[in-house]
Amino acid sequence: MFRRGRPRAGRLDCGGAVPERESEIRVYAIVRSGGRQHKVAVGDIVEVDKISTAKVGDTVELSTLLVVDGDSVTSDPWVLAGIKVQAEVVDHHKGQKIDILRYKNKTGYRRRQGHRQQYTAIKVTEIPTAAK
Repeated sequence: MFRRGRPRAGRLDCGGAVPERESEIRVYAIVRSGGRQHKVAVGDIVEVDKISTAKVGDTVELSTLLVVDGDSVTSDPWVLAGIKVQAEVVDHHKGQKIDILRYKNKTGYRRRQGHRQQYTAIKVTEIPTAAK
């Protein structure tokens, strides 16, 4: 139910903004980056696997899998082929340390390995909608 301890460091809020009014049209998209899918809206800061070719301040394009614009949902791959979500690179950083321990009983076998994943924080600036 409740998490104990402090929140994990180095994580960004990936949730979207809450609409102020019920009549506000909510536009969001599902994009693919680094083999993963992310739900993004304009103004969101999302943590994706490192984009090595982009520098801080550059604009990147993300391929779109789904676009929701109010009540209309666009999932046709032919229409989405021309829609690219625009995002600006905010930061490059490392994720939280992961410890990998291997141990076999009664043989004296112990191995320790660590890993820190490289991430890029991007801020979504534009989600073009499908022409109707």
